[in-house]
Amino acid sequence: MTRTTVRRVPEKSRPDRHALNAVLDASLVAHVGIVDDGQPYVLPMACARDGDRLLLHGSTGSRLMRALADGAACCATVTLLDGLVYARSAFESSMNYRSAMVFGQARPVPDPLDALRLLTEHLLPGRWETLRAPTRKELAATSVLELPLQEWSVKVGDGPPEDDPADLTAPVWAGVLPLALQAGEPVDAPDLQVAAPAAPVVAPAIVALADKAADWGHM
Repeated sequence: MTRTTVRRVPEKSRPDRHALNAVLDASLVAHVGIVDDGQPYVLPMACARDGDRLLLHGSTGSRLMRALADGAACCATVTLLDGLVYARSAFESSMNYRSAMVFGQARPVPDPLDALRLLTEHLLPGRWETLRAPTRKELAATSVLELPLQEWSVKVGDGPPEDDPADLTAPVWAGVLPLALQAGEPVDAPDLQVAAPAAPVVAPAIVALADKAADWGHM
C-alpha cells in the first residue's frame, strides 16, 4: 500500500485519471496542508488544473507560500459536496461528495504571467482579455506555484442511503438532498462608473459551473 491507497471504504476510490481531472476542474479552492517548524497549517488557495499540474495562487508576502516554493512537502485537497444523505439512522446518514488529494512538492511556475492568466480564466472565464495587464508591482506580490499531478487519490461517495434492513420500516423519510454550487444575482460594485451590464460578463462563469457538473454526470 502507498499513501494514496484508499483504505477506508476502498470501493469509493476512483483510480482513473479522468476522475481526478473532473474533480480538480470543478474546483475553485484547494486546501493545502504543510508542516512548518513542527506546526501543521492548512491554507485555502485559489486553484486551477493545467494539464499535469495544479496551479496554486497566493502572496509572495506569505511565509508559508515561500516555504511551499522552497519545496516543502505538502498535500492539496479539494472537496465538492453533492448532497446530504438522509438515512433511517444517524449512523448511516452521510454526504455525497467528490474529493481528491494530491501529494508532492510545489515549485514556482516558469511563466507567472501565463499561470495567472490560466487561474483567472478558470475562476472568471472570459475576463482576462478585458482587463489591463498586471503591473510589475502586482506580479511581484503574487505567488503562483505548480504542484505536479504525480501522486494522488480520488474518492467519491454517491447514491442513496444504505440502511440496515431492520430500519427500513422506520416511519421517517429517507433519501438524498442534492446540493450544488450555483451563481446568484450579480451585485454591482458601489463605485461602478460605467453603464456596463453584468449579464454578459458573468454568463461564461455560470455556463462553466453548469458544464463542470454535467461533465461529472456523464462519467
